[in-house]
Amino acid sequence: MMPSSSNSSSVGAEEGKQCILNDQMGPFTVLYILIFIISLPGILLSVWTFICSPRAKQSTSVYLVNLLVADLLLLLALPFKILKDLGAAPWSLMVFHCQASGVTIYISLYASIAFLALIITDRYLQDCQTLRSLRLQEVGFARLLSVVVWLLLLLIMVPNMALPIQQVQERRYLSCSSLKNDIGLHWHTLTVFLCTALFLNASVIVLLSSGLALKRLLHSRKDPKLWVDARQAAVSLAAMVLAYILCFVPYHVVRTPYTLAQTEVITDCHTKRQLFLGKESTLLLSVLHLCFDPLLLYHLHTQFRQTVHKMFPCSREQTISDTEEQAAKEMMEPATSAQQEDAV
Repeated sequence: MMPSSSNSSSVGAEEGKQCILNDQMGPFTVLYILIFIISLPGILLSVWTFICSPRAKQSTSVYLVNLLVADLLLLLALPFKILKDLGAAPWSLMVFHCQASGVTIYISLYASIAFLALIITDRYLQDCQTLRSLRLQEVGFARLLSVVVWLLLLLIMVPNMALPIQQVQERRYLSCSSLKNDIGLHWHTLTVFLCTALFLNASVIVLLSSGLALKRLLHSRKDPKLWVDARQAAVSLAAMVLAYILCFVPYHVVRTPYTLAQTEVITDCHTKRQLFLGKESTLLLSVLHLCFDPLLLYHLHTQFRQTVHKMFPCSREQTISDTEEQAAKEMMEPATSAQQEDAV
């Protein structure tokens, strides 16, 4: 009994000398569990709908499928974070989260940012109806762009999984940065700045699309029919932009200074704790998009709406109108293709 007692006291003394950041994770884990429980049915229903649906005929559907893949990755990785933050995970699982599932969360996060930006842009282009916008909305182009996004993110993120980690003594509160050697910390810092650059570029695209949609709305005030169509499109776009800003902007305000704390540029323990709590709070907002994405799918994907209405038959008239709308779109597709061929 004496050796174990002395060992625990030495571990406690070591923890006392360190600046422990993640010893107040209780409220965060409760909220993460709630987000997981609330979003799980909608995400699973979305997966089932896309599996049963025919192949995508619109670029928006391609981006929605990739957004759903990102959501699934996040749902798979989130339980590991919850267990680690609860302190209920064994040491090997905590290390696994730091090296694999934690990185998967960030891959999913930035994939969601990229595809949400593409969806917002695609919605604006659908209202333009110019030859150039039709070219950008081709399904083949959307698939190619999606592959580029995933390859870019994997190229940036996977080295964080592959780089070797250093051995540290087992402790109750594990900071993932303590497992990284110098090369790992440098690559992690580079990853943060590259992903921040990706976020800034996506945000410029989002702001540009919303600004052009607002400009189109103002120009259509004199025509009542155009005004109604433009107002509906602007409201839809504004809702998506608002969700984008709420989920992702606060996190990136805190992310860079927190990275400086991870790399010991900021050494004050109180400041590091505040930055860590700020990072976790804003990361929680980012994960909240899991609850918003099924609503986005419901709004943008006709097949998903029809499936929901069949499961909850509270509005058969809406289901019929959605079917008629989808049929009208399919009838317009040959005409659109013919216009493109004539233009060429």
